[in-house]
Amino acid sequence: MSATINTATAAPKRILMVAANPAVSTTLGWPVGFWASELIHPWVTFTATGYSVTLASPKGGRIELDGYSDPRDASGYSADDLLSLGFLASPTHAALLADTRRVADCRVEDYDAVVVCGGQSPMFTFPTEPALHALLAGFYTAGKVTAALCHGVAALLYVKLADGTPLIRGRTITGFANSEEDLADAMVGQKVMPFRIEDAAKKLGVNFITAPAWREFAFRDGRLVTGQQQYSGAAVARLVIEALGV
Repeated sequence: MSATINTATAAPKRILMVAANPAVSTTLGWPVGFWASELIHPWVTFTATGYSVTLASPKGGRIELDGYSDPRDASGYSADDLLSLGFLASPTHAALLADTRRVADCRVEDYDAVVVCGGQSPMFTFPTEPALHALLAGFYTAGKVTAALCHGVAALLYVKLADGTPLIRGRTITGFANSEEDLADAMVGQKVMPFRIEDAAKKLGVNFITAPAWREFAFRDGRLVTGQQQYSGAAVARLVIEALGV
């Protein structure tokens, strides 16, 4: 899909999308990464609007898919995700995943919005990524759109404002729901995640809202945008575009 379908704006908006680096699940012992649709679906929505998109990760370099999110995976779990299949089949687009920018090298002033993608790796890596927390705080305090979806919302749990107040305290957000964690645990036969976003957010004084499990759902609270799970990537992108006003 062309990145210049809509060229109505003289200066296209610039989006920084952050995905997790590869890691190993401490609960299951298998490799974890980012969820394909949570990066690719919003990427397609942004580029179709004429925005420029930069991919970044805490450590920079190559990022890897969660296996079940890969439409080519033998499990067939995401076989119907044709957008991701097309992206991954294109050498030009797939190459974007091989060389992401390091978060610490990204400057708030170079972008109009930041979007944190989800997947399994964020739950094991984002809690200990202070450069990512600082970047998100920088975007928000600069008055810029700050977004996250699914397990990427975990990063927001650790972001504090200048006075030490948690960024999301008193805000309305969504993210991977307890109802979905229950289903994931039942499918695997044991606890999948080291903690639950919904529980942690509520302890911070957040109004955490969800739709029924596996339904597209995203919510905008001012310039803070969040999405529930892997079916919500495009919805998050649409709310970011709405917040940017073009």
